[in-house]
Amino acid sequence: MQDKQYHVLVLCTGNSARSILAEVLFNVLGKGKFIAHSAGSKPAGRVNPFALELLQQQGFSTEGLRSKNWDEFAAPGAPQIDFIFTVCDNAAGETCPVWPGKPATAHWGIPDPAAVTGDDAAKRAAFRKASEQLARRIQLFLSLPIASLDKLTLKEKLAEIGRIKD
Repeated sequence: MQDKQYHVLVLCTGNSARSILAEVLFNVLGKGKFIAHSAGSKPAGRVNPFALELLQQQGFSTEGLRSKNWDEFAAPGAPQIDFIFTVCDNAAGETCPVWPGKPATAHWGIPDPAAVTGDDAAKRAAFRKASEQLARRIQLFLSLPIASLDKLTLKEKLAEIGRIKD
């Protein structure tokens, strides 16, 4: 019998940096058990080049990555989402679409690496730090015994992960 696959949606306002990094990390670290998607309330229309560069340097595929509107995942025919994570404070405070199936949600705020000013080295360092913070939270999430947790306990665990100070 095959284990259940979970669909994860990572939200950020622009869907160009943090949520893109998290989408790829979930798909890689989740090893097929988790299928991740990302979207934004006001998509930038392009993926940040520093995010693409970092992912490629880490050996991850960037094929098919794009900045998407979150309405795609609330529309008929969209994948049934099991978990939704907001990774920016703006998206956490916005009114989201109604998600079919009542997925578990949590806010995992990460500072925006795309907002860092300075030279390219400073920007690359900010993207590396955001990726490391996301990877740590995702690994903690993946270690949870999801199938054996009741909804309230799961929600508490997801919130705890979001409060981790990296």
